[in-house]
Amino acid sequence: MGTPRWSPHEELSKQEQFVVGRLKRTGKLFAFLRSQRHVLFDEAFQRELESMYRATGEGKVPVAPGLLAMVVVLQAYTGASDAEAVEHAILDARWQLVLDTAGRKRPAFSQGTLQAFRERLVAHDMDRRLLERTIEIARQTAAFDWKKLPRQLRVAIDSRPLVGAGRVEDTINLLAHAARKVLSCAAELSETSPARLAAKAGVPMLAHKSIKAALDIEWSAPAQKSSAIVTLVEQLDRLEAWVRRELAGEIDELPLSEHLATLAQLRAQDLDPEPPGGTPRIRKGVAEDRRVSVEDPDMRHGRKSKSKRFNGFKSHIAMDIDTDLILACAVMPANRPEEEGVPLLRDDLAIPAHDIRELFIDRGYIASADVQAMADAGRSVVGKPWAQPNGRFFPKSAFLIDIRRKVITCPNGKQRTFELGTTIQFTPSDCRQCPKRSGCTAGALDHGRQVRIAPDEPLQQKLRKEIASPAGREHLRERVVVEHRLAHLARKQGPRARYRGTRKNLFDVRRHAAVLNLETIQRVEERAAA
Repeated sequence: MGTPRWSPHEELSKQEQFVVGRLKRTGKLFAFLRSQRHVLFDEAFQRELESMYRATGEGKVPVAPGLLAMVVVLQAYTGASDAEAVEHAILDARWQLVLDTAGRKRPAFSQGTLQAFRERLVAHDMDRRLLERTIEIARQTAAFDWKKLPRQLRVAIDSRPLVGAGRVEDTINLLAHAARKVLSCAAELSETSPARLAAKAGVPMLAHKSIKAALDIEWSAPAQKSSAIVTLVEQLDRLEAWVRRELAGEIDELPLSEHLATLAQLRAQDLDPEPPGGTPRIRKGVAEDRRVSVEDPDMRHGRKSKSKRFNGFKSHIAMDIDTDLILACAVMPANRPEEEGVPLLRDDLAIPAHDIRELFIDRGYIASADVQAMADAGRSVVGKPWAQPNGRFFPKSAFLIDIRRKVITCPNGKQRTFELGTTIQFTPSDCRQCPKRSGCTAGALDHGRQVRIAPDEPLQQKLRKEIASPAGREHLRERVVVEHRLAHLARKQGPRARYRGTRKNLFDVRRHAAVLNLETIQRVEERAAA
């Protein structure tokens, strides 16, 4: 029993001509996909999609992978859920136009089929191939005229916050939520109800749907809140002890082992490891890489700026400035710095790094080793350097830094040698008698002025020199296209993640990026035909 091949007809029927004629102002991508579906999902690409399936000759005949891949594209374009996609395929003339399902009275696929297909795409990294396929089609499009474009690309990268789909909770609710997961799993393994098991294990509060209602205290009273933490920890200890005693043979098996690990992780990050007197209490400060959701283990607290906080992920894209095509995508937890997104984008690029002539970056990416390597290799890196404010005193820019000689000269002419990645200090004798001291430092007389030399100081100096000229600032403004592209992606995808976990959300970003690329191709062809 082989995997069927999607073979929609190419000629437009009279009904399809009518539908296409109605798609002149809105829904243009429907008409474009109808005309290009045999190109997007050609024989070679459909064979790649079919390779995700095993030919065992058992089970039901699968739905053609090419058809399901087109459904994935249409979902990203319209924002349709799985249930809506099933109905659109038999009720919406625009979907029928693209999927070749006109006249069908039974659904061409089910919700379960779509979910299983997405899992296959993710497992085989075929969502990346879908994005690459849009770039391949653009290269075949005469309207782009790739021969006139530079052989080496000009790439811009940027990121945006993506609010996670998992519920974010405070410490008490987080611990109780994880404990309820353990309780429910243990009850299922014991073939009883969570309430009965909770009574048997001596943890009745954990069976309550609201732990704070079960504790029933005045939460604004510090003493009562501290007592509640002690009570909750006692309940957690009893539950874990009961599970390890009564289900010893199951604690290393999924899903119980996963729920126990989650509870242990949350206890370690949110409770003081060495409380005074041994009385449990909430940890002071925030643990590094703190988990914020039971349901989504990858979500983290993050900041897009000093004032803008969010919980979830950061979504990164790399795009070709000359064609407006998105070349690569990456998603990572929100607490990771932007610079860590560069190697992910590098690995996701469908082109080798040596084909990049210019890299336009946000300054959050400057510290990346990959960016520094490009600069060292003679590639052009364009971006804003970090600001150097110093209040009412001389900023770092007032000091002359000679990178070649590794010498720094202060505003009064005193010099010191330096190494990259170190902090240099001028001698107290130089600073004590300096006529410019009042504008340079407010330190004690036995301390000289300090200046930090960044590890990437040569690149920072180069960027500062470039933005100091009108031509350099004009060149930097070319980077604005990636910000516009991110805004279009945010409008399509929305501000909130559709799935839980980093990898599934990477799939969602990639398919929306593929839709943006297809819209770009459609727009370029439309302009060329005008």
